Amino acid sequence: MTEAADIVQTDRALDAPFVRELIKIWRAQDVHGAWDGKSDLDLLEPYILDKEKRRALPIVGDPDPDTVWRLELFFNAVALSIEKGTGVMIQPMLKMHHEGFGRIVLIGGRLVVVNKQLRDVHRFGFDNLAKLAAEGGKYVEGGIEMTRKFPDVANY
Repeated sequence: MTEAADIVQTDRALDAPFVRELIKIWRAQDVHGAWDGKSDLDLLEPYILDKEKRRALPIVGDPDPDTVWRLELFFNAVALSIEKGTGVMIQPMLKMHHEGFGRIVLIGGRLVVVNKQLRDVHRFGFDNLAKLAAEGGKYVEGGIEMTRKFPDVANY
């Protein structure tokens, strides 16, 4: 891909509704203004694990607290995006073993709107920003679809 195409793809991904929500969540975490000078791309950079970065990580490993925090913020953005799309309050719940496997569920009312089995959390990341936007968007669309399919359970 050419450099110009990479820039266009990055700009499109930055404008994706899920990515905008994720950036808002990151900015909300900065209560002391330490990240005011950081660009949106700089904030999202830890989510990007290209092949070279992924190769440098061990196959098996314990996730560090920063990685777990990024995972939580990612799914908080999914939950808020679903909430905006449906009007149903969505709550994330994470249960994870210290070795990096477990499950995250997003619940609206009594409905599980997203259910994700987690493995190799120490390697949580995406090849590029477009894949981050696509994966987040996929969870949001699935959660909205599930909520609309079972509105009585979601609004119980």
